[in-house]
Amino acid sequence: MGFLRMWLCLNNAFLSIVEPSAGSDKLRVRARRKGDIERVFANAKVERTTGRDYLYRAELPRDQVARVVSQHVAGIDYNNFKDSVADKKLHDAYARFWSIMSNLQEIRPYSRDNGRGELL
Repeated sequence: MGFLRMWLCLNNAFLSIVEPSAGSDKLRVRARRKGDIERVFANAKVERTTGRDYLYRAELPRDQVARVVSQHVAGIDYNNFKDSVADKKLHDAYARFWSIMSNLQEIRPYSRDNGRGELL
């Protein structure tokens, strides 16, 4: 299966979660902003790692990461993710990400095109 990788866009943190080595019982949770890991994993021992792609990282038990991510999914109480993000800088980053990723969609969001070049 190879290494596992995931971006996790939460309304109070942006995290990258990777498997540090194949079959590891730990996951490496990484963040670009100070405090994001601790907001999600309160007792994490976070290291600051200059010269790496993510400045902050913590190694956590896989089952803990799965449990916390599951709790976040179970706790969703909004109908629009971007509107649930209070931090303006994080909100604006997600809005740009939304726009970039919308290019993958066969028909652009809010388009009146039916996908065959014909307007509806």
